[in-house]
Amino acid sequence: MSHDEYRTIDFFAQDALPAPRVSPAQAERIASRRLGVTARAEVLGSQQDANFLLCSDTGTPLAVLKIANPAFSPMEIEAQDTAADLIAAAHPELRIATVLRRPDGSPRCARVDTEGGPVIARLLEHLPGGPLSGPRHLSPSTVAAMGAIAGKVSVALRDFRHPGLDRVLQWDPRYADRVVVKLAEYIPEPDRRAAVQAATVAAWTQVQKVAVLLPCQAVHLDLTDDNLIRSPDSRLPMPDGVIDFGDLTWSWAVGELAVSLSSMLHHDGVEPHHVLPAIRAFHAVRPLSPAEVEALWPLVVLRAAGLVVSGRHQAAVDERNAYAKAALDREWRIFEQATHLPLPVMTHLIKDAVGLADAPPHADTPVRPLLRDLTPDDISPLDLSTGADSMDHGVWLEADTEDRLAASALADGAAAAVTRYAQARLTQTQALSAASLATVATGIDLWLGRATVVQAPGTGEVLAAAPGQLTVTYGPRALTLSFPHTVHPVIPAGATLRVGQDLAHLPAGTSVRLGLRDADGPAVPALVRPEYATGWLALTADPSPLIGLPAAGHEEHADLLDRRDAVFATAQEHYYADPPRIERGWRHHLVSTEGRSYLDIVNNVTPLGHAHPRLEQAVSRQLRRLNTNSRFHYASVVEFTERLAALLPDPLDTVFLVNSGSEAVDLGIRLAIGASGQLDVVALREAYHGWTYASDAVSTSLQDNPNALATRPSWVHTVDSPNSYRGRHRGADAVRYGPEAAAMIGDLAASGRPPGAFLSETFYGNAGGVALPEGYLAEVYAAVRRHGGLAVADEVQVGYGRLGHWFWGFEQQQVVPDVVCVAKAMGNGHPLGAVITSKEVAGRYRDQGYFFSSTGGSPVSSVVGLTVLDTLREEDLQGNAVRVGGRLKSRLQELANHHDIIGAVHGSGLYLGLELIRDHTTLDPATEETAELCDRMLDLGVIVQPTGDHLNILKIKPPLCIDATAADFFTDTLDRALTQLGHRR
Repeated sequence: MSHDEYRTIDFFAQDALPAPRVSPAQAERIASRRLGVTARAEVLGSQQDANFLLCSDTGTPLAVLKIANPAFSPMEIEAQDTAADLIAAAHPELRIATVLRRPDGSPRCARVDTEGGPVIARLLEHLPGGPLSGPRHLSPSTVAAMGAIAGKVSVALRDFRHPGLDRVLQWDPRYADRVVVKLAEYIPEPDRRAAVQAATVAAWTQVQKVAVLLPCQAVHLDLTDDNLIRSPDSRLPMPDGVIDFGDLTWSWAVGELAVSLSSMLHHDGVEPHHVLPAIRAFHAVRPLSPAEVEALWPLVVLRAAGLVVSGRHQAAVDERNAYAKAALDREWRIFEQATHLPLPVMTHLIKDAVGLADAPPHADTPVRPLLRDLTPDDISPLDLSTGADSMDHGVWLEADTEDRLAASALADGAAAAVTRYAQARLTQTQALSAASLATVATGIDLWLGRATVVQAPGTGEVLAAAPGQLTVTYGPRALTLSFPHTVHPVIPAGATLRVGQDLAHLPAGTSVRLGLRDADGPAVPALVRPEYATGWLALTADPSPLIGLPAAGHEEHADLLDRRDAVFATAQEHYYADPPRIERGWRHHLVSTEGRSYLDIVNNVTPLGHAHPRLEQAVSRQLRRLNTNSRFHYASVVEFTERLAALLPDPLDTVFLVNSGSEAVDLGIRLAIGASGQLDVVALREAYHGWTYASDAVSTSLQDNPNALATRPSWVHTVDSPNSYRGRHRGADAVRYGPEAAAMIGDLAASGRPPGAFLSETFYGNAGGVALPEGYLAEVYAAVRRHGGLAVADEVQVGYGRLGHWFWGFEQQQVVPDVVCVAKAMGNGHPLGAVITSKEVAGRYRDQGYFFSSTGGSPVSSVVGLTVLDTLREEDLQGNAVRVGGRLKSRLQELANHHDIIGAVHGSGLYLGLELIRDHTTLDPATEETAELCDRMLDLGVIVQPTGDHLNILKIKPPLCIDATAADFFTDTLDRALTQLGHRR
């Protein structure tokens, strides 16, 4: 090799690195004449190289032609190709863009002349699937996969050595400070330039504290969303490929992860806490040292600063580089997100994520109490958490709740009322918010019922003193007191404190906020968002001991899911892989222990809404009086069954009370078989009816039981799902389902096995709220009755007015069943179900034995049932289902005009289903996309879940009290989530 071939780049010796000027025609000639591939060349973007996709005449990708920047030597190129081969061998599960080789095994590489001088051109393997780049939101699983790949690459390159690694690149974090100094002048906006410079100085200072402890090795250093390729077999953007080794060098190993993290921050909806899954995944593959954890987020900031200055520089010196210019806005967003929080906050958050969190500080006992003549017995604690009784009846939504609760405590004789440190305050949240709010307290608040004096709890110095605020040192920490501006400290800034010295005189009625933070740390807000609370709280201490109260106990990380899995049968699944802990509900809202309010779109169990005061009072009153079983004589069971029977048409006048929908269906089947004397049952495919032996036997939902159709007992016979959208007969042809089902019943009877019952939902719930074809039930009911059987209607989900225009689903079909099974809505969450039939059918059952349910029809259950019926009527919740449900369905249909993934909007009233598909001809179900959407909706404050055999339908069945504002919030949030996930047309 010549001297030039041995040299390596030194960025600081270069004025600029414009990409080689190569046209597509020139690229085609280079590929054909020098590399042996005849193809059509399409330009691919690059900051400093020239890249082309080579395709055949039919458009099939053949290879990538990479023409390196003239500044890069053959030795550097050789190092890159060797590293790619090394990773490919170490991780065959990853697709690596290695250099293509000639038949003799030599790389397809050549030195060619361009207008900018000689360059190295080579052919690299093309990886189908496309990069992760673009604005699309990245799900936690995608983020974790990116981190895992970075970890695998880091491990694979740990022992790699090559002289081509000895480079001085502008992307090497070891030179980040010099790069910003060199290029900052290219940022034209003074405020942005100053922000980048300040952030660089702060981050570089932090890195230098641990720099000598950071291991160095070969690093790819560009495992970004541009260079991680999604698997072509994955429905969601899941990376499994790595391209572009152009930034390969020798540097700090942790820089590999920092570069990858920074590239996530420009994606829609991604903020710093969203990258934690990548850090955990990297750490699981290649453990981070304590020093690397300290350096990681400062390196993310340095990378972001480098992107901003380098992007502006490249756009200035390479004006024809559209790729570089297009990246400017996203590079600035990366910087904004990287610097959104103080460095120590993110560092402590990362420590916690990888299990290296610092031990919480011990509470200091003050030499003197902060508040003179105020003892712990004088102070009343205020519990503002999600689980506090004081938060009942939705008072957490009222703006003055904290002041009112404090005033009540003072009126009861307390000298002061105080909040709790590190508590998530439900009073600080709000309903219908797409982002979590700052709810976690980093200090405490006091309301004083009598005058007191603030005195120095120890020696120290006054850092700041002004009307309404005082900050003093207290050991290694800064103690801040905030109070009304009418109160003036009695000591000036800069003064040295003596123990017990007066600091301020607080009159009765004053409220004061106390915060205790690291003296050399950043300012800490009084309230912080739950996602970042761990990071912020690590910079603070509990000020409660300063007023004589014990410090808040350190809460271990929530292990509730582990405890659940240890004792709770896993067949009883929970929503979401990482679910919020929900401990409160109110109307159509659910609230987590972090103080996050979610819109509840799935709870058809609670038609009145959560925690309805009227129901609570009725149950409490009845529990104070009596609860027993229905064999005793009392009024409520009579009144309830009379009311229930009156809601059904003749001849349905006789009621059995049970505890659940499964029991109701089970009993309904038994009634039909007993009355008809015929043991066989006909049911619809793709339906779910319950978990008891009989209700499960007639359930054929593949999601509830993947082997459902193959494991039915011999007495169960199924007919086609009468789904007019994706069934065997669609649209106008759906009228064929009824005659076919009737014919099947006739065939059964002809074979000597006439069915004793035909069971179906009256509105096809498991399929997402699809209405049955017109006349379907009339035809099938007539067929089963013609052969001596009974019609059993499963109204467990749709009954009680949820459909809006009809109280019962069978009314929509203009039929009357022989047996009606109902539950869910009956008890508003209380276990209550019923079977209503005729006296004749009920009497036939009595001939075969007796029926009894210990709590079905108990005094409490009966009072619950009566209260639900009263409230449904008096609050016009069925009418609300018509009005709000109509608005909701209309808005969902509007969304279908903007998002191709929406195939259909099913349902009526507040029993809706949004079916998501990949193709409007094949109706290929978008199962994985639906799951991803549900997770994103949770992040945006909405609880919604999938249903259907393909789990591709959003089940939309909220409490019937939902209002138009909440319905609009749901549709707006859905539109936002679908757009962020790349589904907008």
